[in-house]
Amino acid sequence: MKLASREVIVRTAEKSNIPWREMTKKVLESDVYQVFERIRDPNLVYPDYYLSPFHAYDEGNLSWLAAAEAEPATMSIAKRAIPEATSIEEASQIVRGNWLNAIEEHHLKYSGNCEINDILDIGCSVGVSTRYLAEKFPSAQAVGLDLSPYFLAVAAQKEEKLSRQNPIRWVHANGEATGLPSDSFDLVSFAYVCHECPARAITGLVKEAFRVLRPGGTIALTDNSPKSKVLQELSPVLFTLMKSTEPFLDEYYMLDLEETIGQVGFVNVCSILTDPRHRTVTATVPY
Repeated sequence: MKLASREVIVRTAEKSNIPWREMTKKVLESDVYQVFERIRDPNLVYPDYYLSPFHAYDEGNLSWLAAAEAEPATMSIAKRAIPEATSIEEASQIVRGNWLNAIEEHHLKYSGNCEINDILDIGCSVGVSTRYLAEKFPSAQAVGLDLSPYFLAVAAQKEEKLSRQNPIRWVHANGEATGLPSDSFDLVSFAYVCHECPARAITGLVKEAFRVLRPGGTIALTDNSPKSKVLQELSPVLFTLMKSTEPFLDEYYMLDLEETIGQVGFVNVCSILTDPRHRTVTATVPY
């Protein structure tokens, strides 16, 4: 079933003109392996749930193939969310633009005029979401953090080729225990992270975000919406295929994310549908 799901994902992406195999080959034939040695923390202990197979990869996110295919998979998510878009670029701009606008509007409304100077993108994968955040808030220092050194190596290698006023810093660490200082960020983002985690890990991630955010800081989580009519109306076959590659999807859908965020101590919890498939939940650390 996992192989069938993977084949559907790749075939659907290529039908949408995403050069999946070409993009994958380019990463695998690059010098990304040298970056990996620089970025990896050999002492990091992986949580048990992270060692599960994900997305039809037996090694989950701890493999070169998963890292090489992450960006085309991300592009595919945007096209599935906005099927009427005339291009992948248009679909991505709509999905990411709505998400970024939700973050900006929440922060302006509730932060007490705190500027966004420091951004932490937890579960940053190969850095797609981190780059969008860095471009939206160019004066801020962005940090991308992930458990997969393979993903981070791909992210760092791509960032090295870009000239940016404030280069993104990449950190190999556990999002539930980042080791970063308390009260050191104005925005903590989780983009398409929570559906890959058991409920206990989601709670741990939200608690760590609360710790590292400054008073007035914003947490932003974007992911599948349990209230999405598009997802609710998926055919049983497609839903079963999707679940076969997402071991914690049921736990994610059963968890009241907004309530969990409020229980940790956040206030001004807001949730909006930022595209037909995804919600963005934002909240504030009180003063």
